[in-house]
Order: sequence, then C-alpha cells, then structure tokens
Amino acid sequence: MKACVCEEFGPLDKLVIKEVEDPTAKPGHVVLDMAAAGVNFPDGLTIQGLYQITPDLPFIPGVEIAGVITELGDGVEQFSVGDRVVGFSQTGAFAEKASVPAATLMPIPEGISNEEAAGLLTAHATAHYALRQRGQLQAGETIVVTGAAGGTGLAAVQIAKAIGATVIAACSTEEKLAVAKENGADILINYNEVDLKDELKRVTEGKGVDVAYDVVGGDAFDALSRCMAWGGRLLVIGFASGTIPKLPVNLTLVKSYSVVGVFWGAFTQREPKVFAANMQELVGWYLQGKVKVHVDEAFPLDRSVDALKKVMHRKVTGKVVITP
Repeated sequence: MKACVCEEFGPLDKLVIKEVEDPTAKPGHVVLDMAAAGVNFPDGLTIQGLYQITPDLPFIPGVEIAGVITELGDGVEQFSVGDRVVGFSQTGAFAEKASVPAATLMPIPEGISNEEAAGLLTAHATAHYALRQRGQLQAGETIVVTGAAGGTGLAAVQIAKAIGATVIAACSTEEKLAVAKENGADILINYNEVDLKDELKRVTEGKGVDVAYDVVGGDAFDALSRCMAWGGRLLVIGFASGTIPKLPVNLTLVKSYSVVGVFWGAFTQREPKVFAANMQELVGWYLQGKVKVHVDEAFPLDRSVDALKKVMHRKVTGKVVITP
C-alpha cells in the first residue's frame, strides 16, 4: 500500500510517500480501507518530535481515521467486514490501509460523510470533553474561544452554543470571524485589531468570562489570565502560537479561578466509558444539526505535506482531511 512515512523527526518536508507492507489484523484490531483521515495540529508536532508522545521510527502519522473494515482480528465481535467506521489510533492514518484497535472505533451513522466523520472525532471530541468534563460549562455562562475558526476552536463554538452559553469568538482575521459567526458565535473580537484584554473587559462589562478555551497560548493566554470571572475556568488546549506561556498565579488567587489542562488522548484511555457517553451525545447533536464539521479542504495522500503545512501555518477554517 501507499503511505506517508516519517523516517526521522524534523521538518514536514522530510516526510516521504512510499510503498509499504499492508497491515495485518492483530488480536483486538481491524484493518480498514482508509476513506479519510483528519489532519490535526498535534500531527505536525509529533512529526517534528515536539509532542508529548514520540512514536518509534519509522511511523505513519495521523490519528483520526474513517474507513471500511476489510479484516477482523481475533476477538473482534462487535464489527463485521464491510462496516463503515470512524475512530483513532496512535499512528497510521495517512495511508491507504490502517490497522486500528477495535475498541477505539464506532459505526458512522447514516447521513455523515467519511470526510465529516474523520473531522468530527478529535476536534469535536476534544472540545466536548473540555467543555463538559473539564470546564463544566453551563447554560447562561459566557465563554471565549481563541482560534475560534480552527478545527477545535470552531467545534468549541458549536458545542458551547448547544450547551446554551454566550460565545465570544477571538480570531486573527475578519474572514475567520465570519466563519465563527456562521457557526453560532455571539460576539466577535479580532485580536489583531484590538487589545484582547481590553475588549473582553468591555464586552463583559468588567465581569470577565466564566470559561476560556485557549488553543493559542502566548499573548492570548496572558490576556485571558487577566479577564477571568470569579470562579472561572481557563482551559489549556494547546499552543498554536508556538509560545508556552507562564501564569502569574496571584491572578488565580485574587479571582479564585482555575487553570485546567485538557489532554483528550489520555482521557480516552483512562475513562473509556465517559468517552463513549460523550460520543453518543456528540453524534446525537450532529444528527440534530446542532454541531457540524466544516471541511476546509480535502487533500490526496500524495499531498500530505501540503495538508499538514496548511494546518501548522494556521491557514485553516474548520478541518483539513486527507483522502487516500
């Protein structure tokens, strides 16, 4: 089969598209004919050796998988050959075939395309876990989402609206803000044109935000740390700016707010039953039209590097997928 292979950690351009051996179905696994693979910011970090998890070399990048089952490993009884499924694996998505743990898969409901399914899992499931379990967002509260037009940012906007919150979208361009508005954002802030801290204080009338969903880090995090409401929850999702910020902890004391880390991948392994319940609610919302996947662009496997660069350079509104 053809695959995108990382043979050494480093720049994205070092990835190679090559023929490799087809995977086999180990016990508890299935083999899929890949239909679509979601592309995520951590994929690029992993390839560069900058993520929390560093796979053994060589490896096939990509964790977000949608496809059709062609082979069942020993012990797999919940699926049949020919089932259309979506799930995740530590590696292996950017290829024509993939071997995936059956426990991480779920059927793709009718009415959801392969591309949308592949884009639904990581971004939306991360946002759902962040807002439900980590942020405890409630109807009537106010939330600010940085990077609100990106994959997980846009998901957070949609999910926060489904919960019943007032959503402030913070983006770097008017075009991205327009996408956030189309997906339910109530208040728009272009942090390249106005001071984020001052604008958040203005639009909340000095009260601050109950929940902050930060995918950017850097200066954006610094602004959010000074704009939290009493008892607020500042959610640490990622550092798309490339700068990991430092927190003046005296601010958390004065306003009695929490800084909460969100590591969705570890959550799925540590709390699989809660993850399954989350996915049931998320898919239900999808079928009701409360959330949706905005696919920015689909790339062929041969252009995996271009797909990754678009995500890493923050040129995406919604999700990018690879369609082997």
